[in-house]
Amino acid sequence: MKKVTIISLFVSLIVSSFAFANEVNIFNARHYKADNELYSKFTNKTGIKVNLINGKAGALEKRMIEEGTDSSADLYITADAGRCGAFKAKGMTQSGLVSPTIKSSVPKSFRTTHWVGVAKRARIIYYSPERVTGAELSGLTYEGLADPKWKGRLVIRKSSNIYNKSLVASLIENNGKKSAAEWSKGVVANMARTPKGNDRAQIMAVAAGEADIAVANTYYLALMLSGNKGAEQQAAAKKVKAFFPNQNDRGTHMNISCAALVKGAPNKANAIALVDFLLSPEAQEHFTNNTFEFPMIAGVSPNPLVVNNLGLDFKQDLTTKVSSYGKNQAAALEVMTAAGWK
Repeated sequence: MKKVTIISLFVSLIVSSFAFANEVNIFNARHYKADNELYSKFTNKTGIKVNLINGKAGALEKRMIEEGTDSSADLYITADAGRCGAFKAKGMTQSGLVSPTIKSSVPKSFRTTHWVGVAKRARIIYYSPERVTGAELSGLTYEGLADPKWKGRLVIRKSSNIYNKSLVASLIENNGKKSAAEWSKGVVANMARTPKGNDRAQIMAVAAGEADIAVANTYYLALMLSGNKGAEQQAAAKKVKAFFPNQNDRGTHMNISCAALVKGAPNKANAIALVDFLLSPEAQEHFTNNTFEFPMIAGVSPNPLVVNNLGLDFKQDLTTKVSSYGKNQAAALEVMTAAGWK
């Protein structure tokens, strides 16, 4: 009897170990319900169970930091390279997020050995075709948003917004902190109102005539046009046009949704397998058709709403490493705050 009990215990331990090894734990700060379907597909294909812990980026990061070596987190998935970079700077990620799929699919500017981009978005300019002329737009750059000709005509989110911090971080990387500080002053002087609301609110402000141009991410326009956010936002989206800045030099500012390998990840191999899956054509098409992001890999087309209303023929900034967004994040907030950017 005793022998049987010992054997049963041994078998139970083996089964438990196998179950633990056949899972992956994601701390997920992306707020898209469609992502859940993607993880279910991964489980169906591989047999690896996905344990999903959803939450806001700040809360998830705080939890992982507090748990330290006791954390079960394998991957931290979030919607900005600046967040992944800042998390790495806190010593919370580890090297080793590499594979043949990652190397062949993801451009070097969109990855490190600690974290990898799985989808792309651009932060662009939206304008009113009734109040903004082609001459004003010709050759327009992010730097040009500080031009006095835009005084009282620009809307943009708060300085604390992560997308703006990454945009300004890229300007620091390309032009230096002093130049970015002067630029921030010019942008503040050109604001049509005190910053408020999300990216969609900026687009709606242009549609309502409160401003002539706005800065917002690409996928928001398609989201509004899809009707998923109601008839009012759909109608507003139809009143604006998209413009891609810096086409005559480095290209339009790009950002990513990224997956970071958490320090001490208990299921590292499964985490890498999941990232490989997220870079597959099937997963990339899921991203483009549900979140309206740009695909990370070649050979996959954006959603028709993106293609028809934003276009594909634009120059992306592939020279500025998105790892600089985290590195320059504190400096970006500093120059914006000093300029009076609320």
